[in-house]
Amino acid sequence: MNLYQALSEKFSDAEDRVAIRMPETGLLWTYGQLAKRSAQYANLLTKQGITPGDRVAVQVDKCAEALAIYLGVLQAGGTYLPMNTAYTKSELKYFVENAEPSFVVCSSSQKANFSDINDQVVNAAQIYTLDGDSLGSVCEGADSMSTAFETVARSENDLAAILYTSGTTGRPKGAMISHSNLLNNGRVLLDYWGWEEGDVLLHALPIFHVHGLFVACSCALLNASEMIFYSKFEAKKAMEELPNATVVMGVPTFYTRFLAEEGFTADLTKNVRLFISGSAPLLEETFNEFEQRTGKVILERYGMTETGMNTSNPLMGTRVAGTVGFPLPGTEVRITDADNNALSANEVGSLQVKGPNVFQGYWRMPEKTAEEFTNDGFFITGDLGKIDEKGYVSIVGRSKDLIISGGYNIYPKEVEMVLNDIENVEESAVFAFEHPDFGEGVAAAIIASDAQTRVCEDNLMSVCKEQLAGFKVPRRIVYLDELPRNTMGKVQKNILRELYGQKEYLS
Repeated sequence: MNLYQALSEKFSDAEDRVAIRMPETGLLWTYGQLAKRSAQYANLLTKQGITPGDRVAVQVDKCAEALAIYLGVLQAGGTYLPMNTAYTKSELKYFVENAEPSFVVCSSSQKANFSDINDQVVNAAQIYTLDGDSLGSVCEGADSMSTAFETVARSENDLAAILYTSGTTGRPKGAMISHSNLLNNGRVLLDYWGWEEGDVLLHALPIFHVHGLFVACSCALLNASEMIFYSKFEAKKAMEELPNATVVMGVPTFYTRFLAEEGFTADLTKNVRLFISGSAPLLEETFNEFEQRTGKVILERYGMTETGMNTSNPLMGTRVAGTVGFPLPGTEVRITDADNNALSANEVGSLQVKGPNVFQGYWRMPEKTAEEFTNDGFFITGDLGKIDEKGYVSIVGRSKDLIISGGYNIYPKEVEMVLNDIENVEESAVFAFEHPDFGEGVAAAIIASDAQTRVCEDNLMSVCKEQLAGFKVPRRIVYLDELPRNTMGKVQKNILRELYGQKEYLS
């Protein structure tokens, strides 16, 4: 049941097929090379004493070697722990203390930090470095290893990975993801999105995250497809390779930046059969403008760290702007009230999911795990959503982002949709501020389409009052050059609340 066995099923028949191509460096690996390099890392880990279930923490820049290390960890029966390259020393210390990895791979610039952390923990990890393809002590260690390795057997519920959630409300939680969770989700997506022989994936996502590693890479590997690997997303560079790609997976920022380029045309995208968006909400304006410009309809889907992908707009059929489509095969999705009673169509409530894609619980947090599951086994996502009469799922927001003003529930997305339609509003983010009478009030951060032209506040208020009930109209407006986002492009409303949500804040 080792995930690696499934991911590598097609490798032997595709030894000479391109697996990874990095236009930035000229690197090219075939599937035969990827399989051999992964085996070398599995041998290195085993030689260094890694046993099934041991955690291997990796904090490095995106490169082919990093993907081979991930596959090598799976082969050796280890548990992969990818870490955001932006994590600070204090954050890393928490992860190391909590997960107790036996083996760490980091950039040379971070080695001193991990060494200091080692001095403060009971179980010190072996530390290796990786600074890009073929650079670093972990590469040197693997070079002398055999290119053959017998994959370690694992059961379906054994852990393949631990991913830490963002921790916007308290300490991050380690989501325990099994071999079965990842394999089931990968195979469902491969079928649902119609992966074909000869598909080529343009991959500009980070690989320390579910989207880039467990969605994008899993689909490509299961299909033995070529991946055009960019270390980061730059619209102009990505556009150079669009004619060579058939599938693009991105976050909404990718698509807004493509649209900002004059050279982004229908002719440039004619070979791409599928553009997929996720990790953050896609604005309807972006959805519509993209279709007008290219003739292609973006497929939006919905997932999270703990579950992988839950829903998707259809490959064949209508992709509806503002929705995340239907529950994926094998996954149940329901909307409930506070007592877990199912709600009717178009009623907003707690979005809950159940299925083989749902994680095994939070690492060393049994009480927290129990809190997040209902008695009948549904995972409480923390998202607020609704399902319409046709079965399309829409995400209204996070439950923690819900604004309760004078006893009324206000869903930020409803207000944002009105604001985003106002002239010269590029994007908005609605959040709560402390209100002396109502407990919470509605605040809105506004990004102008033309940075030189201030959006008229009177006009904002006038339009909102025409289209929204009085208690939903923003009472505080903040003008920003950009919204705070995490590495996957998701707006961090907790930061907006911290900066602009205080009772005494004056705009």
